[in-house]
Amino acid sequence: MPKMKTATVEMKQGGLDKSAKASEFDCLVVTNVRVYPFREGLNMGHIKALARVVLNDQIELTQLRVMDGENGLFVGYPNDPFYKGEEYRSIFFPITRECREHIENCVLEKYQQVTAA
Repeated sequence: MPKMKTATVEMKQGGLDKSAKASEFDCLVVTNVRVYPFREGLNMGHIKALARVVLNDQIELTQLRVMDGENGLFVGYPNDPFYKGEEYRSIFFPITRECREHIENCVLEKYQQVTAA
């Protein structure tokens, strides 16, 4: 289990100072990856597999897609099916580049292992 840092932070809300306990992980770490590749006969377009990722043994991200794009394989995140805009709106996604790369590398590595077997 990752080490947790506990700190006291000062929050200003409405001009009032409040003291609160805050916990933060050193970083989010992928602790489990499951990949479910599609059989060759199925025509799913650019989608090659679905994946589930567990972060820090505490939260599970589901419905990630292994996609085959113009520049090779990448991980796509689930979209909001009820969004009516011009573009897609992701339900969840990593904020930092490091987190996105870490998740993508773990998923694609597992995809390569599963499809090679």
